[in-house]
Amino acid sequence: MAKSALRLAGLIGADDRWSGATATVVQVGEIFDRGGDEIKLLYFFERLRREAAKAGGTVITMNGNHEIMNVDADFRFVARQGVKEFEDWGFWQCVGNGMKRMCIGIGRDLVFRDLIDGVPDEIPGIPPEYLNGLISSRFLSKNQTVVVVGDSVFAHGGLLEKHVEYGLERLNEELRDWIRGLSEKVENRLVRGSDSVVWLRSFSNKLVKDGDYSILEHVLETIPGARRMIMGHTIQEDGISSACGGRAIRVDVGMSKLCGDRFPEVLEIDEKSELKVLTSNPLYTKRQYYAIPKDGLGSLIPDQRPRQVEVNA
Repeated sequence: MAKSALRLAGLIGADDRWSGATATVVQVGEIFDRGGDEIKLLYFFERLRREAAKAGGTVITMNGNHEIMNVDADFRFVARQGVKEFEDWGFWQCVGNGMKRMCIGIGRDLVFRDLIDGVPDEIPGIPPEYLNGLISSRFLSKNQTVVVVGDSVFAHGGLLEKHVEYGLERLNEELRDWIRGLSEKVENRLVRGSDSVVWLRSFSNKLVKDGDYSILEHVLETIPGARRMIMGHTIQEDGISSACGGRAIRVDVGMSKLCGDRFPEVLEIDEKSELKVLTSNPLYTKRQYYAIPKDGLGSLIPDQRPRQVEVNA
């Protein structure tokens, strides 16, 4: 479904190659524990990140609570298909590394290719520490945990005042070091507990409390230029939604196999910071007018294109 969402937004073509020119993509986390093809997606986003950079675009992948749980050896939600994929990948990694050691031993200098989707083991311009390493050091260490793009702040669960006071750059850096194995511990308030950056649901629940609305307003005021917070983590069964007068945008629609297998949706933000929701739901591709009963969302543009819902934010 991730590729379907990217195609919906015109960011990749039928060949799965980058076609988004100078666009910026933010994937808000939770590739893990979602029903298989997880390693394939990691390789896919790694390749897409390089292709986008060559075209002047940007692909940002983020840590969700399930990425953090896997790094933390918490495998309660691991899918059976995911375990099988990691077992196969680990086996062939060991086989490939063994073959390379044998060839080096007999004086042969061969270039071996990775066995997942044909990604080469040696990529010009890619630091060697990211190659042939563990999943965490090669892929997850490149993730952001909090990122600001324009006037939008992205966090998988959300941010509280204590997170901003801690320092967003410091937060990202310390988590990267922990994922790389450069530090043994990480602050609990960053990654564990219901009020951590990747677990928070205060702004993405169906009904946001008045007190939480005030907290969100204050948090955004403490981040220079921030106009809205964009979050995943909590599935929005009716599609991408907003709350708190458009200050909270919730984009997790449960696309993955184990979370409802729902129609892909994408939040699009243009150069003027105007928001639209793109969806592949056939209900919204007919030439009819639909009222969208969501806080802060306008109505469907009545044409045959995928749904584009204006967000008053």
